[in-house]
Amino acid sequence: MRPRIKYAVIYRHRNEYPVSVMCRFFQVSRSGYYDFVHRMGRPEKDAALAEIIAEQRERSFCTYGYRRMWLVLKKRGIHRNPKTILRIMEKYGLLAEIPYIHTKQGVLYLSMIRDLYDNSIVAYKTVTEQSVNLVLDTIRLAMRREKKRVAAELHLHSDQGFQYTSQAYFDLTKSYGITPSMSRRGNCYDNAMAENFFSILKTECIYRHKPASFCEANEMIDRYIYFYNYERIQLKTGVAPLTLRHSA
Repeated sequence: MRPRIKYAVIYRHRNEYPVSVMCRFFQVSRSGYYDFVHRMGRPEKDAALAEIIAEQRERSFCTYGYRRMWLVLKKRGIHRNPKTILRIMEKYGLLAEIPYIHTKQGVLYLSMIRDLYDNSIVAYKTVTEQSVNLVLDTIRLAMRREKKRVAAELHLHSDQGFQYTSQAYFDLTKSYGITPSMSRRGNCYDNAMAENFFSILKTECIYRHKPASFCEANEMIDRYIYFYNYERIQLKTGVAPLTLRHSA
């Protein structure tokens, strides 16, 4: 978790717990926290552009990355370096965080939790509107299915999207005894395992059949994830993910 987010959490709970205790817990300095508080009263130099980007992001169904966003802004007469657009989208959590699937009915968002031991998909959920509840419900579903495992030994890795930096997310992971961790800003490799599965799903399933409706897309996802967990051979192990787990 980046310091800026830690400082925001500390500030939110400053009347409930001593600042010094929270700084030790989050392993940040008090001077850094107070510098963050001091800067809160100053206007952010990127705020105006971030607001425009957020508006365009909504119009694109939250699907545009920084390259397409750069082209949209260029058409509007807003000329910035593509790297500047990427920096602002990362800073304000405006990058697409939840994978999406296009259908003729609209966009379907998919959240999933993958086991790094055997690569199996532990839990997944789809919705037609992106919100923090999609992530929270996926975590609850995973914990129900993995109730035999020790939650204290689990580390839930994610990117820095808005769903994963909300107070509700931290409260839920804390209630289960899960340790949340996040990608470092600008490092696409930290969340590579999840992104790798979404790439496989789209290449081997979605792009080949192009679902017409939400119902059809959900049925395709259900069938493919079952195939992936129980039948699809991994080149590295020579067996399907859950075959590896059950043989351990």
